[in-house]
Amino acid sequence: MNIEDQLRLVVDALEDVRAKDIKAFDTSKITGLFDRVVIASGNARQTKALADNIVDAAKKAGLQVLAYEGAETGEWVLVDLGDIVIHNMQPAIREYYNLEEIWGEYPIELNLKTDQMPNLSDD
Repeated sequence: MNIEDQLRLVVDALEDVRAKDIKAFDTSKITGLFDRVVIASGNARQTKALADNIVDAAKKAGLQVLAYEGAETGEWVLVDLGDIVIHNMQPAIREYYNLEEIWGEYPIELNLKTDQMPNLSDD
């Protein structure tokens, strides 16, 4: 599975559990350890569900999960798929660590399902 397909799998898995503020970055020019970083937000219970959904989707696609950490607290749950590292974080933790500043030099434009849905809120 190529990197674009892996990224789509991850983003779809995040959207399925209603992750907030999904961002992806090309890190291949910054580090040789992985090619993409994905960052998403959710509440404490949701961050674990986000990670679990990614792990399930990855395993069904035949991808190996190299690491899964942080589920016990839910503040920051990391999933390492080798080529892609996913950070599911509570908003306050995400703001504090500001991983976008570290990895954000090469953002990837995502075609999110939520971008295509009408806003039905009463705002």
